[in-house]
Amino acid sequence: MAGGIKAIGFAGCALTGLALAALVGTASAAEVNLYTTREPGLIRPLLDAFTAKSGVTVNTVFVEKGLAERVAAEGARAKADVLMTVDVGNLIDLVDRDLAQPVRSGVLEAAVPATLRDAEGRWFALSMRARVLYADKDLTDLTAITYEGLADPTWKGGLCLRAGQHPYNTALIAHYLVKHGPEKTEAWLRALKANLARKPAGGDRDVARDILADTCRIGLGNSYYVGLMRSGRGGPEQRTWGEGIKVVMPTFAGGGTHVNISGAVVARNAPNRDEAVKLLEYLVSDEAQGLYAKADYEYPVKAGAPIDPLLTALGPLTIDSVPLVEIARNRKAASLLLDTVGFDN
Repeated sequence: MAGGIKAIGFAGCALTGLALAALVGTASAAEVNLYTTREPGLIRPLLDAFTAKSGVTVNTVFVEKGLAERVAAEGARAKADVLMTVDVGNLIDLVDRDLAQPVRSGVLEAAVPATLRDAEGRWFALSMRARVLYADKDLTDLTAITYEGLADPTWKGGLCLRAGQHPYNTALIAHYLVKHGPEKTEAWLRALKANLARKPAGGDRDVARDILADTCRIGLGNSYYVGLMRSGRGGPEQRTWGEGIKVVMPTFAGGGTHVNISGAVVARNAPNRDEAVKLLEYLVSDEAQGLYAKADYEYPVKAGAPIDPLLTALGPLTIDSVPLVEIARNRKAASLLLDTVGFDN
């Protein structure tokens, strides 16, 4: 099979193409099978570059939902070599379900900080996004803010958020829980709810839209949405939203900014393990980390790798020191607190 990328799909998944059975029937040592919850088009530039450099064909399988369930059901018959997903909680779920195998790689360990990978090498972050503040440009004095400060009554009736139970917000609340404990976190959530301008709904880009519509004055959104909006990739309307807000990099009091990740594991039953490790090692190279920045407006995990100018314009990013694994372990408790305060009601 010639080197390159083939995208295939399963029933219920978004892509179509060759059946997996036909694919794996012709698999060779020069291939690697990537199961991903990310749209393959978003990462295609990286995979094309990997194939050009290594000669290894990447067969991508887009599984929009139920990645862990699918791989678990396939068991030893699974042909996945690499499982790629967003949100650290999803990576931890793969590990907890015994669907990942440990990898010892000097390349990965040198490139990925210890707080952004599993101590036993079962998952690795590949790119990062920060949970930042979107704000009305008229708030000229607002140049810094803490996540704790979002609860200040100053913002009553002025805060917009997507659903609290969305993984982007649940991860932030879990981070707050690690920092402050359950009682203070519950009080913080009640104060946030009191400050809401509308019911938590929509997406992060809708927060920017609603700020421009004077529905709210501030809100939270992922940093990469700023890049997507301001680049014009989402169309002229979204460019207007992105350029119409100011962005402030929040921190925890005495700490840093909350980040979440995109990452990957080597599947437990990977038939092409060596190629899978090569792919992960390439994805943390300077070249690939720069491609991540250009393709998805995400931050590199490797120190010194290039950052897209649309992200550098947001100001310096200082990552909080709480390990991602601690945040992931507190997601369920965060979700329960959200229900306790009726945050999304």
